[in-house]
Amino acid sequence: MFFPSEPFRIKVVEPIRRTTREEREHLIRESGNNVFNLPAEAIYVDLLTDSGTSAMSDNQWAGMMLGDESYAGSKNYYHFEDTVHDIFGFKHIIPTHQGRVAENLLFSTILKEGMVIPNNIHFDTTRANVEYNGGEALDLVIDEAYDPHLDHPFKGNMDLQKLQATIEEYGVERIPLVIMTITNNSGGGQPVSMENIRATRALLNRYGIPLFFDACRFAENCYFIKEREPGYQGKSIKEIAREMFAYGDGCTMSAKKDGLVNIGGFIGLNDDGLSEKITTRLILIEGFPTYGGLAGRDLEAIARGLQEVLNEDYLHFRISQVRHLGKMLDDEGIPILKPVGGHAVYLNAREFLPHIPQAQFPAQALTVALYREAGIRAVEIGSLMFGHKDPLTGREVYPELELVRLAIPRRVYTTMHMVYVAESIINLYRQRNDIRGLKLTYEAPVLRHFTARLETVETSLENA
Repeated sequence: MFFPSEPFRIKVVEPIRRTTREEREHLIRESGNNVFNLPAEAIYVDLLTDSGTSAMSDNQWAGMMLGDESYAGSKNYYHFEDTVHDIFGFKHIIPTHQGRVAENLLFSTILKEGMVIPNNIHFDTTRANVEYNGGEALDLVIDEAYDPHLDHPFKGNMDLQKLQATIEEYGVERIPLVIMTITNNSGGGQPVSMENIRATRALLNRYGIPLFFDACRFAENCYFIKEREPGYQGKSIKEIAREMFAYGDGCTMSAKKDGLVNIGGFIGLNDDGLSEKITTRLILIEGFPTYGGLAGRDLEAIARGLQEVLNEDYLHFRISQVRHLGKMLDDEGIPILKPVGGHAVYLNAREFLPHIPQAQFPAQALTVALYREAGIRAVEIGSLMFGHKDPLTGREVYPELELVRLAIPRRVYTTMHMVYVAESIINLYRQRNDIRGLKLTYEAPVLRHFTARLETVETSLENA
């Protein structure tokens, strides 16, 4: 079996501790069966998220020593701005302390009650920011995205027929912009093709609707385009990125993913008037426009990280490490979403635990069991995160996909850590009939999965 080789040497190490099963049993019970409530020091391999969990390079750490902490006009801001302009091409660059603030600034500025935001699939914070500001978040991904067994090269693509029907149903005046999430996180980290981006742009041009990107994993998306789409094999990642963003009017970015940093983000856009409105709001809640809630050293780390993420040796290892984990699981018959995406392997919880109905949160039950048995923290992408009550009928609405995401932090874990993860999941699969469903004992009105508390259900329902 091919083992991907790390294109870096390890210079600093952080000890991690293996807990006992008894310790983990106590901790997960005290956490209300919610892995977000666990202390990080009690985790052996942490695959909760790839956001803000990257290991920075020696070059980035060196740059942090050059931090200019001037309140206005920091030299690091200008390096950051030049770098973002060079890759993304947008006229206005507005720094923020992370991606969800970029989303909040954008949607709180453009949305009015009754408006809709089409996307391929919204992720949790994007959806929450749209809905909190009075909009409706619509998922218009191609139907192939919902078939976990289908090996389609670009399952993140926007369904253009759905998009056109949405525009005709709601009207241009109710759609301030359309978003493309690249790669499509909620749908399994699946990429969007350049052809689909180009066609989406052409469709929106007919109606005068702007196109924005959720760009937090843009480099991984570009790597898939280079690998899978005819005509791009000879192009660099930067060239592909420049073409991709040239079709857009703006983007939000969490630099905590493909910026290879632990904090930071930005908004990029071309519209002068919208930029002025967002900047005014930024000053109110984040800070002066040349720091946007970040220290100068953080801006420098982002600038250097955005350059490093374009390196094809890095991207090849990054994608290969994730694929390798997926292959180890697939070879043993573990149900996963295919093809394996760019930043994570997604377990198909409905097939892993067919005896647990969606009403009893099978993906969350699997997430809890994985921590209890192996000290591995993953995250549920299913009924707990995206389930909701229909406002008209009061009935619970469940998402199409019920997944557990194993998000791989960048440059953090070795291939042998991936072997440990795979062997743990394979062992858990053999004991799957012992895993029980869960029921809520507490939920918040927004983003409930972050703070929810649950308890074990001893008997299963017949049907969800």
